[in-house]
Amino acid sequence: MEEKHRTSCCLSHSENRVAAPATDEGFRRVNSGGTAGMVLLPGGPFLMGTDDKEGFPADGEGPVREVSVKPFWIDETAVTNAQFAEFIDATGYRTEADRFGWSYVFHLHVSKKLPFEGRVAATPWWQKVSRANWRRPEGPGSQLRGRKDHPATHISWNDALAYCRWAGKRLPTEAEWEFAARGGLVQKIHPWGDELVPEGKFRCNTWQGTFPSVDTAEDGYSGTCPARSYRPNGYGLYCMTGNVWEWCHDWFSSTWHQQPGAPHEDPAGPPTGQRRSQRGGSFLCHVSYCNRYRLAARTSNTPDTSAANTGFRCVRDV
Repeated sequence: MEEKHRTSCCLSHSENRVAAPATDEGFRRVNSGGTAGMVLLPGGPFLMGTDDKEGFPADGEGPVREVSVKPFWIDETAVTNAQFAEFIDATGYRTEADRFGWSYVFHLHVSKKLPFEGRVAATPWWQKVSRANWRRPEGPGSQLRGRKDHPATHISWNDALAYCRWAGKRLPTEAEWEFAARGGLVQKIHPWGDELVPEGKFRCNTWQGTFPSVDTAEDGYSGTCPARSYRPNGYGLYCMTGNVWEWCHDWFSSTWHQQPGAPHEDPAGPPTGQRRSQRGGSFLCHVSYCNRYRLAARTSNTPDTSAANTGFRCVRDV
């Protein structure tokens, strides 16, 4: 694989903030929330991970192994701005982007009227923007008009956990997320098959053009799209890849699942760590630097990090 494909798509607020203590949240079953807008999945064994040559071995995508999960409910879509607004209105919760006073915005989406506050050295397409948050996704002057049905973004892992607790739900484990995303297909690259654009028809929201300078938006979107876009997968779930990265419960490790004796029944990640797992890729993923819109692809970030391409969906136990 060419070296350019190895570039990380991660960024961390902890490098630029006085980080809040990470919540040490052990895995726990939750079944008190409602199930409207959710799909009941049967659980059972499936083949997790990949040994495909297009993968990132350093991310711990492989080896392919049989994993089993219990039945569970999962949101049909990522949590939307409208849904997140209900949580904020009910609780008065302030997201970490609100409390820190800034978040990361993709450089092409930042208004030239805003002062330049710096970029991330390793990923210079990310700009620090004061007062960017879930209500103002591109910073001051932006708003949610016309985007109430888009995924809520600028959401940290800790923010997602707070929403889940309010809703009587929880974040999916990586195993549950991948079981759901595969939609019943076995070892396919994408939720619909192996071809990214079958018969020339886009099936997810990723980058077209020359990253990170030219976005042709051939799929119809520059930035996020409505959470209920494109055809759902075999389980009736929307946008399991592309659009926004989705937080998972697990602490991230590239080797934990490869160790002798690692659990294959309802694995929930290692007991400790520094970064939480994310799955699914986002509207910024492109094969030239990050083909992590594949089902087995993984990344991670510190629990306090938020950005314009980071959201989540919830699960609930049966």
